[in-house]
Amino acid sequence: IAPDFFDGWHALGMSLMKLGRFNEAIEAGKKAVELRPNDQIGWTSLSLFYNRASNIKEAEAAGAKAKILSWGGKIAKE
Repeated sequence: IAPDFFDGWHALGMSLMKLGRFNEAIEAGKKAVELRPNDQIGWTSLSLFYNRASNIKEAEAAGAKAKILSWGGKIAKE
């Protein structure tokens, strides 16, 4: 994967999660949100990876970030 290819890192994380390799999925997800820190889908996926790894505190934090990003788009339009 090219170091700056968000879609590749995101897809890798999803694939690793489906294989049950949650810690590796988390690392790929972290790389994805590092590349696109304002990407709601990236944060939602990272939350899912943490949840599957039973890292609830981290899952909630990533999920909250995704939720805040979703509100930002709505607030900006109003």
